[in-house]
Amino acid sequence: MQRIAKHPVLPVETRNKVRFTFEGRGMEALEGEVISSALFANGVKIFSEHKKGAAPQGIFCANGQCAQCSVIADGLPVKACVTKVTEGMTVSPLKGTPKLPLSACVQAFGRPIELETDALIIGGGPSGLAAAAELGRLNVKTIVLDDKSVPGGKLVLQTHKFFGSVEDCYAGTRGIDIAEKLSEQLKEFPSVSVWTGSTCLAVFSDKKAGVLRGDAYHLIKPKVLISATGAREKSLVFPGNTLPGVYGAGAFQTLVNRDLVRPAKRLFVVGGGNVGLIAAYHALQAGIEVVGLIEAMPECGGYKVHADKIRRMGVPIYTRHTIVRADGKKELESVTATGVDDKFRPVPGSERTFKADTLLIAVGLNPVNEFHKQAVEAGMEAFVCGDAEEIAEASAAMFSGKIAAHKALRALGIMAMETPQFWFERLETLKSRPGGTLPVTGARPDNPVYPVLHCRQEIPCNPCVTVCPKRSIKLSGSSITSVPRFSGECIGCFKCLIVCPGLAVALVDRRKDAEHPLVSLPFEMDRGLVAKGDKVALTDMEGADLGQAEVTDIRDFKADSTLVLTVRTAGDIADRVAGIKLFSGKGSPAAPALEGADDDAVVCRCERVTLGEIRSAIRGGVRDMNQLKAITRAGMGACGSKTCETLLLSVFRSEGVPLKEVTGLSRRPLFVETPLGAFSNVKCATEREEKASWSGF
Repeated sequence: MQRIAKHPVLPVETRNKVRFTFEGRGMEALEGEVISSALFANGVKIFSEHKKGAAPQGIFCANGQCAQCSVIADGLPVKACVTKVTEGMTVSPLKGTPKLPLSACVQAFGRPIELETDALIIGGGPSGLAAAAELGRLNVKTIVLDDKSVPGGKLVLQTHKFFGSVEDCYAGTRGIDIAEKLSEQLKEFPSVSVWTGSTCLAVFSDKKAGVLRGDAYHLIKPKVLISATGAREKSLVFPGNTLPGVYGAGAFQTLVNRDLVRPAKRLFVVGGGNVGLIAAYHALQAGIEVVGLIEAMPECGGYKVHADKIRRMGVPIYTRHTIVRADGKKELESVTATGVDDKFRPVPGSERTFKADTLLIAVGLNPVNEFHKQAVEAGMEAFVCGDAEEIAEASAAMFSGKIAAHKALRALGIMAMETPQFWFERLETLKSRPGGTLPVTGARPDNPVYPVLHCRQEIPCNPCVTVCPKRSIKLSGSSITSVPRFSGECIGCFKCLIVCPGLAVALVDRRKDAEHPLVSLPFEMDRGLVAKGDKVALTDMEGADLGQAEVTDIRDFKADSTLVLTVRTAGDIADRVAGIKLFSGKGSPAAPALEGADDDAVVCRCERVTLGEIRSAIRGGVRDMNQLKAITRAGMGACGSKTCETLLLSVFRSEGVPLKEVTGLSRRPLFVETPLGAFSNVKCATEREEKASWSGF
């Protein structure tokens, strides 16, 4: 079983077991668990075979937006990532075209449930929940839709502490806890209803939203609509990109941090933005070895403190590198990367191959803005916020949601006043890209005990400033993006060390021995990895070796799920000590690149349309993506081009075709595929239910 039995941050709760079968093999799931997580927990990564070439299929998005994880459950094709296991369920791989049960399986017909509301918010992530709270304060009748079992969006997958402003967006608090705070806040407002397990299917021209809540179909007519639908991950085209074991960081975090399943032993990450860096750190917390992370740019695009903390743990980061291919017979076995030059062309002879069973693609996000566009086309009072409007951090999304709510309030005629200007200014600050990295300056403080702030990049963050009881940590400038500096008295309370989202604060104590001081460091890994008396490898801020030292003390701040390790070290390096190295990712010697192999890489996962087929059509004069779909089937699959549209446009660009010459795809009316009977509130029986009903005669 590949379950996480203990985690440094997340509680591991005892749950009832549920029995099911996969390909005739008896397996166990946890009560309420989805099929995909249950299969991973039982060591199964290959769920089905594609109808084209019998290619093995596993998970991809783990978010219900594609159909790559489809299986047959009790006779019906379902998405494994959103379908819960039930006692006695029979699950089998989807191979070819499935045959539905012979019975009509209709138990009841009914009309859609129609209702009206003042405001409808699609999406229960940080921006949607923040918007709902603003509307609730003025008693606006509001419905919040979220397709998951609990609201919070991606916050419920985030075990790390957040950056930003303490007073504005809970900086210094873990994402999982922010999700709970935002959800609990809504209980104060009786006018706000949160519908979990509810999927918006479309916004129609009659200004109604079609919503599937459980098995019941609703038509909701709001006076204002706010799209807080977040973003979906981008993908990449390379040979082997559809092998089971290759998927996005969001899917990985769903398995690890929501469902406490360990889906990998050796992980490789493509993408040095915050998403990739954070996912690598989450893997380390789950006891997974991260053998490497690559980034095509000269520097990682995410916060430097995120990159530094995985470097300190021993994860190698290769900048100016890109992926060449992923290899494996049935599922991922190895990853090959190569160096690139200033024009992102591969450098011959720089290839490295890494043994890995999981490859995370973390190369950016695309806004999920379909519902907003439909609402605007329908002439509704429509507003958008969070990542659906612009990709940024969750801290910015909360402010974006508040601003969208104020716009909605004015449209409803409830509020005439303008939104405070400082809200817009704060939003711009919170969503700003990382600024410059400043050099380490200043002499050692005269204090016998003092914090060393290994945070040198200009990013929006102030928790250490806020928690210092002596107000001795201050920002070096007037902006929240200014780097913090220590000046004044320190009592060694560890508060700044514990609250820092980047684990970028160390505490040096020279009170008893100035020549061999104690250095205390934050630690968020498994509590059994390091013990008092152990010799550990010390590193500086960026992971450079500083020799070894003995752990003299370990303190457990359970309320913050953080350990503080104390080591005794030489006085001349004490101010440089920033972490300890525990893991080591190693690449193999150079491997030959595959010439011309990229034509075989898959662009459209649903229909397995290759890059070579797309190039051939474009070179033949195709400039309309609908024509391209008709010729190649690219974009015709179950996901409705959600995963391949951006890739298709990039192929046009790479072929020298200006995008202004390309006609875009026609949008499907529905966001996700839905049983036809749902629109008449038809309940279909599964094969097992049908047999049970006949057994009563």
